[in-house]
Amino acid sequence: MKQSSVTMENLMGLLRVHIHRGVNLAIRDVRSSDPYIVVKMGKQKLKTRVVQKNVNPEWNEDLTLTISDPNLPIKLFVYDKDTFSLDDKMGDAEFEIGPFIEALRRSVGNLPNGTIISKIQPNRQNCLAEESCIVWEDGKLVQKLCLRLNHVESGEVELKLQWIEIPGSRGL
Repeated sequence: MKQSSVTMENLMGLLRVHIHRGVNLAIRDVRSSDPYIVVKMGKQKLKTRVVQKNVNPEWNEDLTLTISDPNLPIKLFVYDKDTFSLDDKMGDAEFEIGPFIEALRRSVGNLPNGTIISKIQPNRQNCLAEESCIVWEDGKLVQKLCLRLNHVESGEVELKLQWIEIPGSRGL
């Protein structure tokens, strides 16, 4: 049996990545695309379902990453599913979870709903299409991101991050 590379000693917790939707994705078939998303962090690789014939797909899907090294970037790749050939690339994006982890570390509980903990501005070093806020929402810290896809003519992906504490992990 293969040994997992993440052990309880170095596991910090889980990061739920809610893939909300794609906006104005590139057309890769005749008039549309059949997009899906692959999320990678280190050796972890997760995938959404395919949304047929839609350049503005709504996935509303939760993918969960185990976090042991918060310095690793999370990479997102969008593809068009093809039946008889290799899937077409529809862009990629990358983001860091460092600001989110920092907000978690200094977070105080029981804040009013909607309290903004911190804001991250779009710049040349990130793929943000707009300002991203880390917010206290329903008793949890969440970060909403709108990522502009690279290496493609158009497209953005909206997602939300949420931390899941694991009993027995080293935590933050």
